[in-house]
Amino acid sequence: MTEEIIIAGFGGQGVLSMGKILAYSGVMQNKEVSWMPSYGPEMRGGTANVTVIISDERISSPILNEFDTAIILNQQSMDKFEKSVKKGGLLIYDPNGITRKPSRKDINIYSISATDKAGELGLSKIFNMIVLGGFLKMKPLVNPENIHKGLEKSLPKRHHNLIPENEKAIELGKSLLTPEQVL
Repeated sequence: MTEEIIIAGFGGQGVLSMGKILAYSGVMQNKEVSWMPSYGPEMRGGTANVTVIISDERISSPILNEFDTAIILNQQSMDKFEKSVKKGGLLIYDPNGITRKPSRKDINIYSISATDKAGELGLSKIFNMIVLGGFLKMKPLVNPENIHKGLEKSLPKRHHNLIPENEKAIELGKSLLTPEQVL
């Protein structure tokens, strides 16, 4: 099993953190993992993306042109990465700020209203964990105890009190995923 993932959005949306938590969780599950971030000099507010590969086998290169899954959090990323999802692959997106919905007919497309739900709850910082939960519902690559370990490894110790809140957000995300097009 090898899963090649791109997570893309604005800096400040937790794109890199989401990828890091997923990568650490894979490591905790004894998987081979690659985590490769990419962001502009403006970081917060500019575009950011991270490529994560989780595999049972050795990873030959972290550089990819196509992905099994794309998690898209803004329109610029939709424009750039929708075409990079492999045929039969998965695209998950938050519709907030998306002006052109994905249009491909050869991939599975799901939306998750994570921005709206995090806003309703007054917890904008858990937005990315809601999205991660939606992804993990579709692709349960790592088990919950390893997600917990990934959160412990990724979050600074001073924020470990927020781990239960993050885990609840992941579970919430699993219930918010809405199919738009399933092959």
